[in-house]
Order: sequence, then C-alpha cells, then structure tokens
Amino acid sequence: MTAKLVLEDGSVFYGESFGGQSSISGEVVFNTGMVGYPEAFTDPSYKGQILVLTYPLIGNYGVPGLEKDELGLLKNFESEKIQISGLIIADYSKEFSHFTAVRSLADWLKESKIPAITGIDTRALTKKLREKGVMLGKLIISDDVCFEDPNKWNLVEEVSTEERIVYNEKGKKRIVLIDCGVKNNIIRSLVARGFCVIRVPWDYDFSKEKFDGLFISNGPGDPKMCAATIKNIAATMEKGIPVFGICLGNQLLALAAGGDTYKLKYGHRSQNQPCTDQQTKRCYITTQNHGFAVDMKKMPSDWKEWFRNENDCTNEGIMHNSKPFMSCQFHPEATPGPVDTEFLFDKFWEMIK
Repeated sequence: MTAKLVLEDGSVFYGESFGGQSSISGEVVFNTGMVGYPEAFTDPSYKGQILVLTYPLIGNYGVPGLEKDELGLLKNFESEKIQISGLIIADYSKEFSHFTAVRSLADWLKESKIPAITGIDTRALTKKLREKGVMLGKLIISDDVCFEDPNKWNLVEEVSTEERIVYNEKGKKRIVLIDCGVKNNIIRSLVARGFCVIRVPWDYDFSKEKFDGLFISNGPGDPKMCAATIKNIAATMEKGIPVFGICLGNQLLALAAGGDTYKLKYGHRSQNQPCTDQQTKRCYITTQNHGFAVDMKKMPSDWKEWFRNENDCTNEGIMHNSKPFMSCQFHPEATPGPVDTEFLFDKFWEMIK
C-alpha cells in the first residue's frame, strides 16, 4: 500500500506501508544507530515521535520474544510496548534471521498498530532535518490527520508508572527512582549494584519515604512540563540527599537547581556520541536519545559542567561543586549502544554513605 510522509514545511516523501494502517502525527526525528531497533522503539523517551532510521537495512534480525527477567521486566525491550508513534526507513528486510527472533518487524508493528513506511530516501530526509531542524510531520496511510506538536503536552505523565513498585527489597541502600519514562536496563543496572529501588510516578510525593539516594530517570518531551517533579527534586536537594540523573534527569536536576534548558535543533539520537569528562579530559563514546539540553551559561555558580559533547559542545552532564548531586545527559545503561560509561552507576553507589 502506498503511503506518504508530509512535513510541516510542505515536503512530501512517498513510500510503501509495512506497519499499522492508521495515520498519525508527531515530531520527526532521526537516529544514526546501526543496530538495536527493538530497544530503541520501546524506549519511552521516543513517546510522540516519528523515528527515522538512517541505517538503510532494517528488520533483518527480526524481533525477540517477551521473556522476563527475575525482576519481572522484559529482557529484550526497554518498556512494555512500542513507544514511537511511527517509523520511517529506507529498506525493509522481509526475511529475518536471529537466534532470539520469534516474529518479523512488520508483524510486531502491525500488532502494535504503529504505522511504518519503507522506500523513503532517508539520507535526503535526514539532511533536511539537520539543516532546518526537527519538525512536525504526519504519516498518511489512510485518512489525513492534523499536525500535532507532542512537546506541548506532558509526555512524561503518559509513560510514567501509575503505582509505587519496589525492586530488590533487601538491597543495602534504598533509593527512590522517579519514573519519568525509565528504561528497563536502568532498573537492572541499579539492582545489580545492590540498590533497593523504589520506583514512583513522576509527580509522587516521596518525602515520607525512607531512602538514601534519589535517582531521576530518562523520559520524553520538554522537562519544564514536569513542575511537580522539579519541586520534589529541589526539596530533596535541600536535605543534602545524594541525587543522580540520566538524560531527562540531567535537565530536571538543572531546573531544580535554578538553571535553564532549551530545545536542540535536531537533538542527539545515536550510539556513537563522543562526550568528554571535563575533569579528566577523557572522552567516552555514548548512546543518546534527547531533544533538549541544559544551558550551562544559566547554571548557578556552585555547579560545574561534568561532561561535554565533542560534536556540538552542548552539555552532557552537571555536578555540584561540593554536594552529592550529579547527572549525565547520555545513557550509561546503553541498550542499545556502548557500555563505556556504565561505571557511573558505581559512582552513584559510592556517593551514598
């Protein structure tokens, strides 16, 4: 079935539909990773977005099964469902082969009712998004739809847990994890280090909880939509309790500290972003998925830049000069991507006395 992508600037790209049959609208963004589409598609940080994959051949290793680990989390996915609104690729591989595969990518997308188009010139599309910036778009499979900007509503509220959940009750150090759209491997990474993880909704008042540290997760959309989260983080910082954030958590920590954030032209979505530790000058290759960044020029004087992106010099992490507060913009838990910065979870453990 012929389908098309229409961008808000009037550009039209034609292709072939191979996913769900409903038309949708969203923010069109691109990811330059070569592998890891099952993990990427289920990353809650992609909520409201139409994802363009720059790697040309997609679907050749199928989709793994729904096995769960000892924590009750899906082993092969980063959440319970596909989070992207739609998918755009250059070449769909109908035949797949992998020892974990149980179904094709097309079948998974159809079951999840996620529209997808193949046959698009993704190089031309990505160049347009780099030059003009990410823009709204709509995948038209059947009926037309209106352009909608997902950044205008609270996407975090849509992906956060609705209840308090505890993992590893016997852990030696108790931490509250604010779920703004947390990836499964973040929870696994914390539990593997001995933490008892208390996972709470994005706006949950955890002031009466007994905990040794606070963790702020990744998530989608504009961080300024999370006013309740920012207020709770600030209250925790006033008590001097150790805080660690990842991705959206970096932005929320900055806002709670009195800083500011802004929207990037086209964001960082890939598995090969070079980031340098500003204290040691060592560069790490990281996996990323974010469209907003911290404005270091507006951070209070008692904060310093921890990491910096070597491609565009944007902020990739902040750290308080004297108190146990820190965060990174990239994903040390990977899935997909390199695990070069996984040691940051150990640093959080050591930070909690």
